[in-house]
Amino acid sequence: MSSIMHAKDAINAKLAECYVTVNGNRYNFMQAISLEAKFEKSKKQVPILGRPALGNKASGWKGTGKAVFHYNTSVFRRLMLDYKKSGRDIYFDIQITNEDPASSVGAQTVILVDCNINEGILAKFDATKDYLDEEMTFTFEDFKIPEKFDEIEQ
Repeated sequence: MSSIMHAKDAINAKLAECYVTVNGNRYNFMQAISLEAKFEKSKKQVPILGRPALGNKASGWKGTGKAVFHYNTSVFRRLMLDYKKSGRDIYFDIQITNEDPASSVGAQTVILVDCNINEGILAKFDATKDYLDEEMTFTFEDFKIPEKFDEIEQ
């Protein structure tokens, strides 16, 4: 008999929490619509005597992300303006918690450390939309997972 996941253990996408910490100030970032952070390993190809295929050896990693949020905060525009004026780049942390009380897996919290904006929207309007949103891409230097999902109940 094989184990299967119960439908209740699919995490409700709308129940996440998001916080951004900039210069020691923590913002409840509930205007976020979506966020995705990716971990990508860098690999070097390694020639191996006795076989025609090259091997692959991990040589590092990079963190990238993309966030979409309602166009109703100037937090990131202030960071872009500060960089333009002073050349001083600001790094910030993003904390994401996914928890669905209906699920047996509990919660997972990931903290993206030393995030840095790649690009963001300065100004926007669109008379055809019901609301405005904006997208921001970023990199991050480190991450922590202080809270991990439990194993799925069988």
